[in-house]
Amino acid sequence: MEYRTDLALEYTEPTSQRVEKRKNCTITRIRENGADYITLEVPAISDHIDSGDELLHQLRDELSALLPETGLVLVAGLGNRAITPDALGPQTAEQVLATRHIHGEIARITGLDGLRPVAVVSTGVLGCTGVETRELLTALAREFRPSAVIAVDALAARSLGRLGCTIQLSTGGISPGSGVNNARPQLSRETLGVPVIGIGVPTVVDAGTLAADLLGRAAPKDKVSPRGASMVVTPREIDLLITRAARMVAMAINTALNPTLSVEEFSILAS
Repeated sequence: MEYRTDLALEYTEPTSQRVEKRKNCTITRIRENGADYITLEVPAISDHIDSGDELLHQLRDELSALLPETGLVLVAGLGNRAITPDALGPQTAEQVLATRHIHGEIARITGLDGLRPVAVVSTGVLGCTGVETRELLTALAREFRPSAVIAVDALAARSLGRLGCTIQLSTGGISPGSGVNNARPQLSRETLGVPVIGIGVPTVVDAGTLAADLLGRAAPKDKVSPRGASMVVTPREIDLLITRAARMVAMAINTALNPTLSVEEFSILAS
């Protein structure tokens, strides 16, 4: 029986997982096929207000450990802003501070000299742009020669209990659109020529996967895919989940790339 999931935590054996309990989250580390997968299980993002930004700082620290120490970083927000469960990437990209163009006299006058160069792009989706995400990022990587690409996207989980309370980081690449069952060509070191760090939050469960998980067997296809269309289940509060998750991921990226600035300063600069 196949269960569709993008979370390494859900498709690897517990014996291959190293679990760490922290005050504010549980971290699971998995090494598979030469790639690292780090999963943070956190309080529900949609209703948890992290007033001290503890979870954000934990995510920042995990991301920092995966990043090269120097060089330009390209941040890509994947997904379709018009479809709420798939809007994590675009909303995150809007809040990441682009600094590649800030240098010289402009940097001195604004007090932003010494910042690490960061380029940000919201890739859109093939149906709207006519351009595959991999094609766009391959061209940008060839032009910018970044030290790494950070790709942010919505994911699919097997379990409803993981929606909106799980964050996955990986060095194994990412498939745009996988969270809404429309996977496109993978983004990875092999395809882009530079390290790719994927960051995702599960926002949907495939209806067939959910039915099979509940029934213990595959459900009739016509029941979970009416008219042949794949169906997904998403939380009722998906708008709030995406808004808060995007802010957490964006600020973790900002502070990991340029730790001399605070979350408050980034909030002002990115607004």
